[in-house]
Amino acid sequence: MTARADQAAEADRAAEADQAAGAAGEGGGGAAGETGEVGRVRRRRRVLVGAVALLLLTGGVSIAHGAADGSGGAPGPDGAGHAGQQAGQHAEQHAGQQPGHAAHSAGKASGTGEAGGAAAEAGGAAGEAGPVGGASRSGGLWMRVDGVFSPPGSFVPSDALTYDTGLVPAAARIEVTQYADRSATRVSTRLRGLVPNRAYGMHVHTSPCGADPASAGPHYQHRTLPTADPVNEVWLDFRTDRNGDATAEARHDWGFRDGGARSVIIHDVQGGAGKRVACFTVPFSA
Repeated sequence: MTARADQAAEADRAAEADQAAGAAGEGGGGAAGETGEVGRVRRRRRVLVGAVALLLLTGGVSIAHGAADGSGGAPGPDGAGHAGQQAGQHAEQHAGQQPGHAAHSAGKASGTGEAGGAAAEAGGAAGEAGPVGGASRSGGLWMRVDGVFSPPGSFVPSDALTYDTGLVPAAARIEVTQYADRSATRVSTRLRGLVPNRAYGMHVHTSPCGADPASAGPHYQHRTLPTADPVNEVWLDFRTDRNGDATAEARHDWGFRDGGARSVIIHDVQGGAGKRVACFTVPFSA
């Protein structure tokens, strides 16, 4: 009995020891399990924190880049790229609109110029602009007048008359300028739209133009002489270029008498005489 009792007690102690060991094992395993779970949570947190830091760093670089590019501080790479794309599209649209706007403005200016040119031609034909002039640097006077040739009796009257449209076409232009002071007179002319590469004669005459070419009277002469003389008269003979344009000038150390010079006549040949093919009334100053 005693031996059995001892065995039973020993078995009880072994069982208790096993239970204690199991409890300890369970407790240790649970603690270890809990410790492993906490580690995993912490690791996930570290990963998340790292990812957030990376995102913040990337976002910060993008914001700084966006601010430097003037994109308005987009909050992230995609946003910055989108903002940059929008800015680029806006710039392209603006750049595209500017030439268009400029072209539109240029078109308006061109239209205004064309309208002005048409008005100028109409004004020239009508003689509504009239002569312009003023004081010259030498203390004398200057005067300039221009006209557009048309045949006598045209619907729009003109101070510039063509008597031969084959040599002086309708719509050809003439400009005459006079510079005068106490001791000298200079007369110059510019012509456009005549027959190309052709020689013409041209002189200052005493009377205004009329439907009859003879209305302009004879050459103006400083001293009355029986013969034509370029020293005593104002000759502006010229030759046109390949475009039918020409210039000419005459200088004299004398001036016109008051009311004595009233027009210029274009002749079909150079020299002292020739057929009168066109006339332009000019209010020369004394």
